[in-house]
Amino acid sequence: MDWSFTVHTGLLIVLLAFIAEYFDSTLGMGYGTSLTPILLIMGFEPMQIVPCILLSELITGLGASVMHDQLGNVNLFPREIKNIKINRLSFLRDIRKYLPDHLKIGLLIGICSIIGAVAAVYLAVNLPKFLIKLYIGILITLMGILILLTSGSKLRFSWSKIIILSIIASFNKGISGGGYGPVVTSGQLLSGVNSKNAIGITSFAESLTCLVGLMVYLLLKNSVDWKLAPFLILGGILSIPVSGITVKKMKMIGLKNLIGVVTLFLGLFTLYKIL
Repeated sequence: MDWSFTVHTGLLIVLLAFIAEYFDSTLGMGYGTSLTPILLIMGFEPMQIVPCILLSELITGLGASVMHDQLGNVNLFPREIKNIKINRLSFLRDIRKYLPDHLKIGLLIGICSIIGAVAAVYLAVNLPKFLIKLYIGILITLMGILILLTSGSKLRFSWSKIIILSIIASFNKGISGGGYGPVVTSGQLLSGVNSKNAIGITSFAESLTCLVGLMVYLLLKNSVDWKLAPFLILGGILSIPVSGITVKKMKMIGLKNLIGVVTLFLGLFTLYKIL
C-alpha cells in the first residue's frame, strides 16, 4: 500500500467518514450520498468507491443499530430470549410473535432490498451516470418536500408504503452507493413511523442492503480495490457512540423537521451538481 496515501489522504478519509457516519446514524442518511461525490472529487473511480462504501456501511450499520437499540431509540432485538417458547409445527408464526415490530420493519426493508440492489448493480454498469444522478436527485428532493409538508400531521402506518420505498431505496444504494438513507428514513416518516425509531431501523436495514449489494459486486467483478475500506470503516465506527447519544437527547418533532430539511438539501445539492 502507498504510505503517502495511508498517512495523509487516509487520515482525511477517516475524518470524512466520521462526519458522514455521524450524520447518517443521527439522521438516517448522508453517508454514501455525501462521501461518494467527495471521493470522486478526490480522484477515486466509482468502482473503487461503491464496494468500499457498501462494506463500511455493512459494518457501521450493524454497529449503529445495536447502539440505538441499547440506548432505547429503537426496539430491534428481543429482550426475553430465554422465555421464548416455540412449537415446531407453528415455527414461523411463533417466531413472528416474539419479534419486535421495529425488527419486522427492518427485516422487511432488508428482504425487499434484495430486488432493488441486484437490479441496480446490473444497471449501474449500463446506464449513463447523468440519468442515475438526475433520478436520485429528483426523488430525494420530493421526499424532503413531502416530509416538511406533513410535519405536523400524524400519519397512519402502512406496510405497503414500506415495501415500495425499500425497493426504491435499495435500487439507489446499489446503483450509486448513496440515496438509500434519505428514501428509507423519510419514507418511514411518511409511512407513520416516528423519527427516532426510523433512524434505528434504517441503520439495521441498510446493513442488510449493503450485504446484498456487496455480494453482487463480488460476483460480477473479478477483483475489487479495497484501499479505501479500512479508513472508511475506522471513521464510521468512531462516530457511532456520539450519534446514538445525540438521537436519544433530541426531541421527536425537531428531529423530524431536521430530517426533512436535510433530505431536501441533499436532493437539491445532487441536482445542482449535475445540472
